[in-house]
Amino acid sequence: MEEKEKVYGIGLDAEGRCEHYHTELDVVALRCGKCRKYYACYKCHDQLEDHAFVPSDAGQDADTPVLCCSCNSKLTYIQYQQGKCVFCGHDFNPKCALHHDIYFAG
Repeated sequence: MEEKEKVYGIGLDAEGRCEHYHTELDVVALRCGKCRKYYACYKCHDQLEDHAFVPSDAGQDADTPVLCCSCNSKLTYIQYQQGKCVFCGHDFNPKCALHHDIYFAG
C-alpha cells in the first residue's frame, strides 16, 4: 500500500480541510515552491513556517504542485485545472481561482 502524502495545516480533517477553508469542496493541498511541503492553504503555511508561501511554476507539466486529499493523488497544474480530481472525480472549490496568483506562477 502506498504511503499517504503528508499534508500540513491547522485543524485538518481526514480530507485536508483546515480551519480557514472547510467546505465540502476544499480537498486540495498545494505545494509551496520553497519548502516543497503540501499545505491545506497559504494561511496555514504562513502561520506555521518561517517564510511566506512561494507559488509553484504552473508551466511545468510533469511537476505535481497539487494534492487531492480525497484520494491522495498528486496532480499536475493542467490536471488540477479540470476542476475535479482526474483520479477520484471529487470536485474542487471553484473559488480557489481567487487565489491563483498565490499558489501558481507563470
